[in-house]
Amino acid sequence: MISRIMAVLIMVCAGVAQADTDQPTRKLMSADEAREWQAVGRVNLPNDGFCTGALIAPNLVLTAAHCVFDPFTNARLKTEDVSFAAGWRQGRASAHRKARRVVVHPTYQHQGKAEFENVGNDIAIVELEHSIRNAAIIPFDRSARPVIGDKVQVVSYAHDRAEMPSIEEPCEILGKSMAVFVLSCHASFGASGAPIFVVKDGQPRIASVISAKATWKEQDVALGTSLGTPLEELMAQLNKDNGVFKSKRVSQKSLSEQLGRTENSFFAKK
Repeated sequence: MISRIMAVLIMVCAGVAQADTDQPTRKLMSADEAREWQAVGRVNLPNDGFCTGALIAPNLVLTAAHCVFDPFTNARLKTEDVSFAAGWRQGRASAHRKARRVVVHPTYQHQGKAEFENVGNDIAIVELEHSIRNAAIIPFDRSARPVIGDKVQVVSYAHDRAEMPSIEEPCEILGKSMAVFVLSCHASFGASGAPIFVVKDGQPRIASVISAKATWKEQDVALGTSLGTPLEELMAQLNKDNGVFKSKRVSQKSLSEQLGRTENSFFAKK
């Protein structure tokens, strides 16, 4: 259980880059570095918006659920308005696919703002029209549930680095409760849905997905959705022929009481 946390809402405006001194561990990847991460890409949305996503199968992209809702109207986006650009870098993608279907976790309830009751199930899968079959673009495996103190890496795009991926390392899991991780990583617009990796035996595996940002003990933190039961429930829904899946909602009351409000890193505009 996380020790008692006092949090405040962080305001980060899209289009306003943060100073490098605020994020000393984040760096833009060179072309050579980016080759290892080509299964990470941009989830492109209407009006030049985007989030970050990662392949977990040749035809499945994992991202944050709030990304597929319009941040102004809170309406669900049309599937035909969603696409995935794998390995996006300076105007080019290693592969580009349109969405065939978008499946949101069955207990996610979009409210237009981050609520802790939703952070633990803020995940969605974009099923692509056509699988990405490319020897250079290998989907990521899932990591076993990490523990407090584990070092992780985040690969993402954001409003001030929209044209090439960046990596943040080292980043640490500071706490956890139910299906939510508190991380020392930074979150910014566009980084929603970014995969959080644990590297084991030299292989990066997805352990979590960036959902929201908050402040803990005067430190900027990110909140990530665990990929244990929530991902299993999401996959079950995906595999249902009629797309209907019901499960008991997991209570996040204790985390909500500890952290109060947060802010989602809503999709960015170029």
